[in-house]
Amino acid sequence: MKIVVAYSGGLDTSVLLNWLKETYSAEVIAFCADIGQEEELDGLEEKALKTGATRCYIDNLQAEFARDFIFPMMQAGAIYEGQYFLGTSIARPLIAKRMVDIAKAENADAIAHGATGKGNDQIRFELTAAALAPQLQVIAPWRQERFRAQFPGRSEMIAYCAAHGINVEASAKKPYSMDRNLLHISYESGILEDPWFDASAPENKGMFKLSVAPEDAPAESELVELSFAAGNCVAVNGEALDPLGVMKTLNALGGRHGVGRVDMVENRFVGMKSRGVYETPGGAILHFAHRQMESLTMDREVMHLRDSLIPKYATLVYNGFWFAPEREALQALVTESQKNVTGDVRVRLYKGNIIAAGRRSPVSLYNPHIATMEADPTKAYDQGDATGFIRLNALRLKVEAQVAGA
Repeated sequence: MKIVVAYSGGLDTSVLLNWLKETYSAEVIAFCADIGQEEELDGLEEKALKTGATRCYIDNLQAEFARDFIFPMMQAGAIYEGQYFLGTSIARPLIAKRMVDIAKAENADAIAHGATGKGNDQIRFELTAAALAPQLQVIAPWRQERFRAQFPGRSEMIAYCAAHGINVEASAKKPYSMDRNLLHISYESGILEDPWFDASAPENKGMFKLSVAPEDAPAESELVELSFAAGNCVAVNGEALDPLGVMKTLNALGGRHGVGRVDMVENRFVGMKSRGVYETPGGAILHFAHRQMESLTMDREVMHLRDSLIPKYATLVYNGFWFAPEREALQALVTESQKNVTGDVRVRLYKGNIIAAGRRSPVSLYNPHIATMEADPTKAYDQGDATGFIRLNALRLKVEAQVAGA
């Protein structure tokens, strides 16, 4: 049997790799997607091979992640439950897609992941596999009683690694878990499981990696100009950039000013509530500026229709339905809605805040002659026309009132 396993090099996936090899008498191929973890990938291939993998793929998918996943989602204005920028959610279908590609190339029988039976990631991985390669078996050890019985806690995992000569740095449980990629870092579990715990308190500053605390951000604000073409950011401060370059540039700018921090209790797909803390500096700027560009260039009814679909789109991403036909159908509508979202947006970054500082577009729908409160020599708008408009809209209300005896 041949299995492709999602591998990060940490304690859990190190145990998982060797356990799969032993339990299934299988050849195990390790795969790690480079989607912006930075130094976390150092020495990973050597470690995977020493742990028992016959081969280790470490694929740089950052450009694809930005271009084909982050940017289409940003065009949709997607944000889950009004706060979460979907940083982990949008990464999982890309990781699973590449796992499937490797499994096909290697003629593997199965793919495996280390997601627990309590979280959302198991669903995201497996729905992607179902959509792209339904013939592949998916192995989820944490949902197997024998695996949970063998590893009821972290100490048993550490002992297993020692007995099998697996080098892991873990010796004690971290006070929280974290997941990093190009779009964000998420923090959850451990001390964060208490929703009253203040993650923003001064003594907890060391937890954050991508951004300074707002109170420690520069005392001077910074102006940033984003240029858009058909709904996609194509330049920052006049410098043309591809999607990956945009994300890296905005992450640095946002992190310097402490923007994009979110602390929320969210509703998981499996039914429970969970508390998560997120840093999304570049994504927060891009989301805000994109909305400003739309406000100037999108037709009202098109905007309101798209906006009505944001909760649905965001939920599809969160729940793992990226490759589902309904998400792709929604994306077609989003793409059509973005054809005139072109121009420049200027924002001001200041101590955790993103402030609109200007918008302009060659296809702006804003007409100063119509909107002005001053005398308009062009007579672009006749205020008297509003009388009949109001009467027609009031007609049903008057009839209703008369019937009610008002």
